[in-house]
Amino acid sequence: MKRHFLMGVAAAAMLSLLPGAAQAQEKLKIGFIYVGPVGDFGWSYQHDQGRKAIEAAFPGRVETTFIETVAEPTSDRVIEQLARTGHKLIFTTSFGYMEPTLRVAARFPDVKFEHATGFKRAANVATYSAKFHEGRYIAGQIAGRMTKSNTIGYVGAFPIPEVIAGINAFYLGAKSVNPNVEIKTVWVSSWFDPPKEADAAKVLLDQGADVITQHTDSPAPVQAAAQRGKFAFGQASDMTQFAPNNILTSIIDDWNPYYIERTRAVLDGTWKSQDTFDGLAKGKVRMGPYVNMPADVKAMAEATEAAIKAGTLDPFKCPVINQAGQTVECKGNGKLSDEQVFGMNFYVQGIKDQLPK
Repeated sequence: MKRHFLMGVAAAAMLSLLPGAAQAQEKLKIGFIYVGPVGDFGWSYQHDQGRKAIEAAFPGRVETTFIETVAEPTSDRVIEQLARTGHKLIFTTSFGYMEPTLRVAARFPDVKFEHATGFKRAANVATYSAKFHEGRYIAGQIAGRMTKSNTIGYVGAFPIPEVIAGINAFYLGAKSVNPNVEIKTVWVSSWFDPPKEADAAKVLLDQGADVITQHTDSPAPVQAAAQRGKFAFGQASDMTQFAPNNILTSIIDDWNPYYIERTRAVLDGTWKSQDTFDGLAKGKVRMGPYVNMPADVKAMAEATEAAIKAGTLDPFKCPVINQAGQTVECKGNGKLSDEQVFGMNFYVQGIKDQLPK
């Protein structure tokens, strides 16, 4: 009996040395770094839905880990922790993780890194984002039609290009249907801070805004608007449940297909560093249900969504004029190029607020 046991062990050892045996047994470890809690019902929540989609798409072949509420300036050690513990594909999901991701990636060349909303790449670092501004243009048109005070409010996190582009698109959408509309912005210097987000929304409401949108991650601004009987838009996920009688729609980030695609690329050995910037046409940005609005406003929103998907309408169709009255150089075949949108650092003409220095 002992001899048979030893022979079995030896046979198992021999099998483990056969080509492909180790690969068949070893799962791909995938790590995620989130700037907020997975329960924010916004940005980090949606990324975590993508993580779960990976597990569902590759049962038995992957093992995922996430670390939530990671401060951007001190994220190096957390990213490195994942790299040191055998994670071969790491998604860092906030703009402020860009430099830390690059630093860690330089020390772990055999690990693949994917950075959300960044613009710097390396041989083992890819970048990806979504054209959130397309959804914000639609939301802006709805706001322009729904406002009675002609003042619309925007709760902003940080004055980085993706947020600035969203504010501009929201305003341009509103202006396209309501020439009298004015936008006000309050910055909270945080991606996720429900009390500060709610206070910012209240400041905007006190200033006369009767429609609130946001580029922050909790439902707090939506709830603050609903408490005053005003309208709001959800951010990153469908936030209808938090203000069913006051929400107009939500801009939904759908990372699932991208995460599945990039995981498959690592598994089959085709992964390469690249930049991906998709929007409504490819489903990375989706619109929530159009509710609490008249039929003609809903029809307008649906028509605008269809036009953006078809490529016949772009929020940044040229000419684009900046706040100083200067025409911005048009580098994208009749519209601003993706690079210009992704690096936007100016307000468009008509916005009276000033960008923080």
